[in-house]
Amino acid sequence: MPRKLAAGNWKMNGLAADLAQIDALLRDHMPSTAEVLICPPATLIAAMAARAHGTALQVGAQDCHTAATGAHTGDIAAPMLADAGASHVILGHSERRADHGEGSALVAAKARAAHTAGLVALICIGETEAQRDAGQTLAVVTEQLRESLPEAATAASTVIAYEPVWAIGTGRTPSIEQIAEVHDTLRAALPDPEIALLYGGSVKPSNAAEIFAIGNVDGALVGGASLKAADFGAIIAALDASR
Repeated sequence: MPRKLAAGNWKMNGLAADLAQIDALLRDHMPSTAEVLICPPATLIAAMAARAHGTALQVGAQDCHTAATGAHTGDIAAPMLADAGASHVILGHSERRADHGEGSALVAAKARAAHTAGLVALICIGETEAQRDAGQTLAVVTEQLRESLPEAATAASTVIAYEPVWAIGTGRTPSIEQIAEVHDTLRAALPDPEIALLYGGSVKPSNAAEIFAIGNVDGALVGGASLKAADFGAIIAALDASR
């Protein structure tokens, strides 16, 4: 069976004082039967990893460069992330694809770099509202999956997150039937059927259980609700209670 994973993406949020939320998460909501991951901004990776040391909480990053070293001012290499204590890295998030013009070929190259550094690549795919309205969702996500996955991707090295762009941070969530259709299609297209498939896009305590009851949904990539231990803890509990 694919792993069950609750992953939190703090995006460009969080200062040192916010690490108190990690203390509360560890104290009140862990251990969990599911894997738990938080990806803070790069400035907090080492401090969060130190806090999580010896616990089941995993710490990840939000992006990496394709190169291991070099003259790339402002970028962070995958080996640097691993050295700071990261175990995972989010790649291809829609905000990177839109704001930085990242295409799927670049995402695949970053994933190869992550694998070489021993990191799990958490690769994001998803359609825009215009693509959904045009009936292109399945074609878009299938193409993104094919082009974003490196050749050697396995369940041990890779996680996929389906995040419809129009549902991220908007409070809107696709219907259960829409999520199921996409996840079923992605499962059939995976080179390794044991690769975990996460759903992301306005996941919160009030809808988590319903989402986790969908076949081929193995967890969630959570944005805003991962910033508070109580909210993220409730989502973790819903995943623990799921199939």
